[in-house]
Amino acid sequence: MLSTDTKKTAIFRNYLIIMGTLATLITGLGGLFENPDRLGQQDRLDNYGRFVSGVVVNQARRIRR
Repeated sequence: MLSTDTKKTAIFRNYLIIMGTLATLITGLGGLFENPDRLGQQDRLDNYGRFVSGVVVNQARRIRR
C-alpha cells in the first residue's frame, strides 16, 4: 500500500511538471506570434508573395502565346 501512494504522488507530481512546462511554452509561443514586429514582417512576406505570383502568371501567359 505504501508503494501505491508513492506511485500516485510521483504521477501527480510529473503531471504538474508537464502542465507547468506546457503552460510556459504556450505563453511564450503566443507572445512570439503576437509580436508587432513579426506582424509587419508577415505583411512584407504577403506582398512579396503577391509579386512572385504576378511574375509567375505573367511568364505563364508569355509561354502560352
